[in-house]
Amino acid sequence: MAFVFSLLQQIIQIYSWALIIYILMSWFPNARESSIGQFLARICEPYLEPFRKIIPPIGMMDISPIVAFLVLNFAQSGLSRVFLWLT
Repeated sequence: MAFVFSLLQQIIQIYSWALIIYILMSWFPNARESSIGQFLARICEPYLEPFRKIIPPIGMMDISPIVAFLVLNFAQSGLSRVFLWLT
């Protein structure tokens, strides 16, 4: 059981880093058109899309990735609490 929770924690952590890198790539011209950018778009955009539908951009700034990142961190924290509750 501990292995499954540890694996899920690591997957969430890796996905969090992928999300951060994908967000930072928007600051550099043509970075998202690279092969790494396209790969990250395929794995990050399906998660970011629901947040973009709910949260409108503020001027030129899109804050939906920040909210998506916070939700992912809350999920990781909740997973830890469930593990502690079950053990």
